[in-house]
Amino acid sequence: MPYDECSGLTASLHCDAFYIDGRWCPAPGGAQGAVVDPATETRIATVALGTAKDVDKAVSAAGRAFPAWAALHRTERIALLERICAAYERRMPEMAALITAEMGAPSRIALRAQAASGLAHLQEAVRVLEGFDPDEQMGTTLVTREPIGVCALITPWNWPMNQIACKVAPALAAGCTMVLKPSELSPLSALLFAEILDEAGLPPGVFNLVNGTGDGVGAALSAHPAVDLVSFTGSNRAGTAIAQAAATTVKRLHLELGGKSPNILLDDVDLAKAVPAAVRACFANSGQSCDAPTRLLVPQDRLAEAEALATNAANALRVGDPQDAETFMGPVANAAQFDRVQAMIASGIAEGARIVAGGPGRPEGLGKGYYVRPTVFSGLTSDMRILCEEVFGPVLCLQGYTSEADALRLANDTPYGLSSYVSSADPDRARRFARGLRAGMVHINGAPSDFAAPFGGYKASGNGSEWGRYGFEGYLEVKSIFGHG
Repeated sequence: MPYDECSGLTASLHCDAFYIDGRWCPAPGGAQGAVVDPATETRIATVALGTAKDVDKAVSAAGRAFPAWAALHRTERIALLERICAAYERRMPEMAALITAEMGAPSRIALRAQAASGLAHLQEAVRVLEGFDPDEQMGTTLVTREPIGVCALITPWNWPMNQIACKVAPALAAGCTMVLKPSELSPLSALLFAEILDEAGLPPGVFNLVNGTGDGVGAALSAHPAVDLVSFTGSNRAGTAIAQAAATTVKRLHLELGGKSPNILLDDVDLAKAVPAAVRACFANSGQSCDAPTRLLVPQDRLAEAEALATNAANALRVGDPQDAETFMGPVANAAQFDRVQAMIASGIAEGARIVAGGPGRPEGLGKGYYVRPTVFSGLTSDMRILCEEVFGPVLCLQGYTSEADALRLANDTPYGLSSYVSSADPDRARRFARGLRAGMVHINGAPSDFAAPFGGYKASGNGSEWGRYGFEGYLEVKSIFGHG
């Protein structure tokens, strides 16, 4: 499909161009990528895919813009961020509609969670910058913090605006310049985001966008000698490759990778309420969240009760057209992810796990679209792939524990350590249990995430933190000036 045949929501987007040095730079004749609506399996746009040459142009623009942007007074950066917030808020309905079209989030979730998270990160960056003092006097030494430089920001398809804004907003606030490579599978929201930044009057070169694949653009950014920091969110496989490429130039690296997060219901919890809530938490966004609570731990002597509750809850979820306001779960985001989830469900069956809800194939009545049946496994052993590996789809694993110590052992028995969840009728008991969890984040009694708090994990879940003040500080260097007085 030629670029000028983009229709509907995508018609006004710069599908054929990259945003470099404050303008849209057409890329005619190069490689193209199809953007597919996962609900219908139809192509809704075709976007230009960049090369190492496009990366060079974007990095050079960011390098030229860095000195002036870094030197800009904090109040001026705050004013610009506030203009970005205002422009983003005006266009949030449009942003939400694009997110639904490109990755299948139900329209209600796309507006209230997906698009809204982008605005929340922009607003948080303003709040952090308002309270920021770069200087600290330590005796006769002045310790100061300065922007790190040119940043490569590589983002995934599952929460496109959340992941773009939680990198771009603090980088802008810190005084860095950047090149963004969004996922080639969900690039439309990123194109709109670039329009918003341009509308707000961001100086040329501060923000640049090059669409492309990991091999074509991501690898070039990761190894580029003029890039000072790479911030990546995505799979462990891709994160490892990026770390190896970045190592050759000893650049700063932030990695937010996978998870297999436990959700522990202690033995004083009301399972009739807690299990359905756990099922919905796992299957939100079609299970495509790195911090999704995909392992549900319940007392062994109540496992059968939990299975029945989980079965009923999963079967009650409305799966279907993401444009329908009553839909809870839309499709998974793309064909490759559909195939992976189906393969993982098949592996669970082959290894002897017991399905108590869902299973392979599409839900009844949904013959087209990348729809997956909300699936719950029980009867698991610790060596099963379905329990050990991140599925990134609507698949929940039920486990029984024999004691609180056993629950903690099972919860920590994973190479990942991104997030975790614990519930108890006694908040103090839940707090004590939370201390023992080897994860970067713990949710007590269903508490939501906090945009001001650090988001990041232990072990194979990556390094560094995003969101709020901690995310902001990740874009700063520390300098000691001895004898300053």
